[in-house]
Amino acid sequence: MRAVGGSPLPEACLLPAAAAGAAGDAMAGSGEALRALLRAANALLQQRRYRAALAVLKGFRNGAVYGAKIRAPHALVMTFLFKNGSLREKLKLIAQATYTHSRNLAYFVFIYKGLMALQSRLLGEKIPFHSFLAACIGGWLVFGENNPINSQIIMYLLSRILFGLSQLAVKKGCIPQPKQDPFPLVAALDRGNLSRMGWVCCCWS
Repeated sequence: MRAVGGSPLPEACLLPAAAAGAAGDAMAGSGEALRALLRAANALLQQRRYRAALAVLKGFRNGAVYGAKIRAPHALVMTFLFKNGSLREKLKLIAQATYTHSRNLAYFVFIYKGLMALQSRLLGEKIPFHSFLAACIGGWLVFGENNPINSQIIMYLLSRILFGLSQLAVKKGCIPQPKQDPFPLVAALDRGNLSRMGWVCCCWS
Protein backbone atom coordinates (compact mmCIF):
# COMPACT_ATOMS: atom_id res chain seq x y z
CA MET A 1 0.00 0.00 0.00
CA ARG A 2 1.34 3.46 -0.90
CA ALA A 3 0.63 6.92 0.39
CA VAL A 4 -0.69 9.71 -1.82
CA GLY A 5 2.82 10.92 -2.56
CA GLY A 6 3.94 7.47 -3.72
CA SER A 7 6.02 6.50 -0.67
CA PRO A 8 4.95 3.32 1.16
CA LEU A 9 3.16 3.65 4.52
CA PRO A 10 4.94 2.22 7.59
CA GLU A 11 3.77 -1.24 8.55
CA ALA A 12 2.76 0.04 11.99
CA CYS A 13 0.16 2.24 10.31
CA LEU A 14 -1.42 -0.67 8.48
CA LEU A 15 -4.42 -2.39 10.05
CA PRO A 16 -4.19 -6.19 9.82
CA ALA A 17 -6.86 -7.76 7.68
CA ALA A 18 -8.19 -9.84 10.59
CA ALA A 19 -8.48 -6.79 12.83
CA ALA A 20 -10.16 -4.78 10.10
CA GLY A 21 -12.64 -7.56 9.50
CA ALA A 22 -13.40 -7.87 13.20
CA ALA A 23 -13.95 -4.12 13.49
CA GLY A 24 -16.27 -4.17 10.50
CA ASP A 25 -18.26 -7.07 11.96
CA ALA A 26 -18.53 -5.29 15.30
CA MET A 27 -19.81 -2.10 13.66
CA ALA A 28 -22.29 -4.04 11.57
CA GLY A 29 -23.48 -5.91 14.66
CA SER A 30 -23.97 -2.73 16.67
CA GLY A 31 -25.82 -1.10 13.79
CA GLU A 32 -28.15 -4.08 13.52
CA ALA A 33 -28.75 -4.07 17.28
CA LEU A 34 -29.64 -0.38 17.16
CA ARG A 35 -32.09 -0.93 14.30
CA ALA A 36 -33.69 -3.79 16.21
CA LEU A 37 -34.02 -1.58 19.29
CA LEU A 38 -35.67 1.16 17.24
CA ARG A 39 -38.09 -1.33 15.70
CA ALA A 40 -39.01 -2.62 19.14
CA ALA A 41 -39.52 0.93 20.44
CA ASN A 42 -41.73 1.84 17.47
CA ALA A 43 -43.79 -1.30 17.96
CA LEU A 44 -44.23 -0.41 21.63
CA LEU A 45 -45.34 3.11 20.80
CA GLN A 46 -47.99 1.82 18.41
CA GLN A 47 -49.70 -0.31 21.05
CA ARG A 48 -52.72 1.52 22.48
CA ARG A 49 -52.42 0.01 25.94
CA TYR A 50 -49.09 1.75 26.51
CA ARG A 51 -50.03 5.15 25.11
CA ALA A 52 -51.30 6.58 28.39
CA ALA A 53 -48.19 5.54 30.32
CA LEU A 54 -45.92 6.87 27.58
CA ALA A 55 -47.86 10.14 27.48
CA VAL A 56 -47.34 10.54 31.23
CA LEU A 57 -43.60 9.92 30.93
CA LYS A 58 -43.30 12.22 27.92
CA GLY A 59 -45.18 14.92 29.79
CA PHE A 60 -42.84 14.58 32.75
CA ARG A 61 -39.85 14.97 30.47
CA ASN A 62 -41.32 17.93 28.58
CA GLY A 63 -42.25 19.69 31.81
CA ALA A 64 -38.74 19.34 33.15
CA VAL A 65 -37.14 20.60 29.94
CA TYR A 66 -39.53 23.52 29.53
CA GLY A 67 -39.15 24.58 33.15
CA ALA A 68 -35.38 24.64 32.85
CA LYS A 69 -35.46 26.52 29.54
CA ILE A 70 -37.64 29.37 30.81
CA ARG A 71 -36.27 29.64 34.36
CA ALA A 72 -32.50 29.44 33.77
CA PRO A 73 -32.19 32.64 31.64
CA HIS A 74 -34.54 34.55 33.93
CA ALA A 75 -32.73 33.45 37.08
CA LEU A 76 -29.37 34.25 35.49
CA VAL A 77 -30.33 37.84 34.67
CA MET A 78 -32.22 38.59 37.90
CA THR A 79 -29.55 37.06 40.13
CA PHE A 80 -26.63 38.97 38.63
CA LEU A 81 -28.62 42.22 38.55
CA PHE A 82 -30.21 42.24 41.97
CA LYS A 83 -28.52 39.66 44.21
CA ASN A 84 -25.42 40.17 46.31
CA GLY A 85 -22.83 37.54 47.10
CA SER A 86 -19.96 35.65 45.58
CA LEU A 87 -20.04 34.08 42.14
CA ARG A 88 -20.45 30.65 43.70
CA GLU A 89 -23.45 31.81 45.75
CA LYS A 90 -25.08 33.36 42.71
CA LEU A 91 -24.58 30.25 40.61
CA LYS A 92 -26.07 28.20 43.43
CA LEU A 93 -29.16 30.43 43.51
CA ILE A 94 -29.56 30.10 39.74
CA ALA A 95 -29.25 26.32 39.92
CA GLN A 96 -31.74 26.09 42.80
CA ALA A 97 -34.33 28.27 41.04
CA THR A 98 -33.94 26.36 37.78
CA TYR A 99 -34.21 23.00 39.52
CA THR A 100 -37.30 24.01 41.51
CA HIS A 101 -39.12 25.37 38.47
CA SER A 102 -38.19 22.39 36.30
CA ARG A 103 -39.13 19.88 39.01
CA ASN A 104 -42.48 21.50 39.74
CA LEU A 105 -43.55 21.60 36.11
CA ALA A 106 -42.46 18.00 35.62
CA TYR A 107 -44.38 16.85 38.72
CA PHE A 108 -47.48 18.80 37.74
CA VAL A 109 -47.62 17.40 34.20
CA PHE A 110 -46.98 13.90 35.53
CA ILE A 111 -49.87 14.18 38.01
CA TYR A 112 -52.18 15.89 35.52
CA LYS A 113 -51.69 13.41 32.71
CA GLY A 114 -51.75 10.48 35.11
CA LEU A 115 -55.10 11.55 36.58
CA MET A 116 -56.51 12.24 33.12
CA ALA A 117 -55.55 8.74 32.00
CA LEU A 118 -56.96 7.23 35.20
CA GLN A 119 -60.30 9.02 34.85
CA SER A 120 -60.57 8.06 31.20
CA ARG A 121 -59.85 4.43 32.02
CA LEU A 122 -62.29 4.26 34.94
CA LEU A 123 -65.16 6.15 33.32
CA GLY A 124 -64.55 5.21 29.70
CA GLU A 125 -64.90 8.77 28.40
CA LYS A 126 -63.43 12.23 28.72
CA ILE A 127 -65.39 15.26 29.86
CA PRO A 128 -64.17 18.85 30.49
CA PHE A 129 -64.51 18.43 34.25
CA HIS A 130 -61.81 15.76 34.18
CA SER A 131 -59.13 18.23 33.14
CA PHE A 132 -60.33 20.75 35.74
CA LEU A 133 -60.19 18.16 38.53
CA ALA A 134 -56.79 16.82 37.47
CA ALA A 135 -55.32 20.32 37.25
CA CYS A 136 -56.77 21.30 40.65
CA ILE A 137 -55.24 18.27 42.33
CA GLY A 138 -51.90 18.80 40.59
CA GLY A 139 -51.90 22.49 41.49
CA TRP A 140 -52.66 21.72 45.14
CA LEU A 141 -49.97 19.07 45.46
CA VAL A 142 -47.22 20.79 43.47
CA PHE A 143 -47.81 24.54 43.68
CA GLY A 144 -49.46 24.64 47.10
CA GLU A 145 -46.22 25.61 48.83
CA ASN A 146 -45.89 29.40 49.09
CA ASN A 147 -42.39 30.11 47.79
CA PRO A 148 -40.98 32.67 45.32
CA ILE A 149 -40.96 30.30 42.34
CA ASN A 150 -44.55 29.15 42.84
CA SER A 151 -45.69 32.72 43.51
CA GLN A 152 -44.27 33.91 40.19
CA ILE A 153 -45.88 31.03 38.32
CA ILE A 154 -49.28 31.59 39.98
CA MET A 155 -49.20 35.35 39.32
CA TYR A 156 -48.35 34.74 35.67
CA LEU A 157 -51.12 32.17 35.23
CA LEU A 158 -53.66 34.26 37.16
CA SER A 159 -53.03 37.30 34.97
CA ARG A 160 -53.55 35.18 31.83
CA ILE A 161 -56.76 33.70 33.25
CA LEU A 162 -58.20 37.10 34.13
CA PHE A 163 -57.17 38.53 30.76
CA GLY A 164 -58.76 35.61 28.94
CA LEU A 165 -61.96 35.77 31.02
CA SER A 166 -62.40 39.46 30.25
CA GLN A 167 -62.07 38.80 26.51
CA LEU A 168 -64.48 35.86 26.77
CA ALA A 169 -67.01 37.99 28.67
CA VAL A 170 -67.00 40.55 25.87
CA LYS A 171 -67.26 37.83 23.22
CA LYS A 172 -70.24 36.22 24.99
CA GLY A 173 -72.00 39.54 25.47
CA CYS A 174 -71.69 39.58 29.27
CA ILE A 175 -69.75 42.85 29.04
CA PRO A 176 -70.51 45.52 26.40
CA GLN A 177 -67.98 45.86 23.62
CA PRO A 178 -65.72 48.85 24.43
CA LYS A 179 -65.91 51.72 21.98
CA GLN A 180 -62.13 52.04 22.07
CA ASP A 181 -59.36 49.55 22.59
CA PRO A 182 -58.87 49.38 26.39
CA PHE A 183 -55.43 47.83 26.15
CA PRO A 184 -53.43 51.12 26.45
CA LEU A 185 -55.36 52.00 29.62
CA VAL A 186 -54.82 48.51 31.06
CA ALA A 187 -51.10 48.72 30.31
CA ALA A 188 -50.82 52.16 31.92
CA LEU A 189 -52.66 51.12 35.08
CA ASP A 190 -50.67 47.89 35.26
CA ARG A 191 -47.32 49.64 35.18
CA GLY A 192 -48.55 52.42 37.48
CA ASN A 193 -49.71 50.00 40.15
CA LEU A 194 -46.47 48.04 39.91
CA SER A 195 -44.46 51.22 40.52
CA ARG A 196 -46.58 52.03 43.56
CA MET A 197 -45.85 48.58 44.95
CA GLY A 198 -42.12 49.22 44.58
CA TRP A 199 -41.60 46.93 41.59
CA VAL A 200 -39.21 48.61 39.19
CA CYS A 201 -38.52 47.29 35.73
CA CYS A 202 -35.02 45.81 35.64
CA CYS A 203 -34.11 47.76 32.50
CA TRP A 204 -34.68 51.05 34.41
CA SER A 205 -32.69 50.05 37.48
